[in-house]
Amino acid sequence: MTIEKTAIQDLVIINPTVFPDERGYFFEAYNQAKFAENGIHYNFIQDNQSFSKRGVIRGLHLQINPFAQAKLVRVLEGEILDVAVDLRKNSPTYGQHVSVVLSAENKKQLMVPHGFAHGFSVLSETASVLYKVDQVYHKDSERGIRYDDPVLNIDWKVSPDEVIVSEKDVVLSAFNDIDWEF
Repeated sequence: MTIEKTAIQDLVIINPTVFPDERGYFFEAYNQAKFAENGIHYNFIQDNQSFSKRGVIRGLHLQINPFAQAKLVRVLEGEILDVAVDLRKNSPTYGQHVSVVLSAENKKQLMVPHGFAHGFSVLSETASVLYKVDQVYHKDSERGIRYDDPVLNIDWKVSPDEVIVSEKDVVLSAFNDIDWEF
C-alpha cells in the first residue's frame, strides 16, 4: 500500500498493493496498523454503501463538530469523480478542493479527514461506492454546500444535461454562506 499526498495537507489517496493471479486478485483495502504507520489515525465504526447511475452527483456533504466524520472512500463497481473541499478556516488551502477518479479498476481510495465537505459524481453507467466513517450519522450536525457553487467551481466531469441531484442537495448552502468552523 502506498500513500499519495495531494495538494491539500492531510487529504491523501491510498493506492493498495494488488496481487493478481489466474483466479482474480487480492488486496488489503484497509489495515489499521499500516494506516497508523503512515500517520492516519481514525477509528472507523461504520461502513456506508451507495449505488447510483451515471450523472448522479451526491454532495457536497459534511457533519460539523462534535460529529464531524472522516471518510475512507472506495468504489466497488464503476467509476466516480470523488471531490473533497477543505473547510478548515485556518488552513492555507481553505476553500480549495481536490478531485480524483476512483474506480473498481484502479482500486484507489480517498482518505477524507475531518474538516472537509465531500461529494462525488458517477462517470460510469452505474457505480457502487463504499465508505468507512469514524462517527455515526447525526442529523442535527448535517451540513452541505451546493454542488454547483460558483466560488468552488468544481468540474464534476458530467455534462449539465446528465446531472441528477437529490432535492435535498439542490437546496444546500452556498460556499460564501457557510457559518460553521472546524
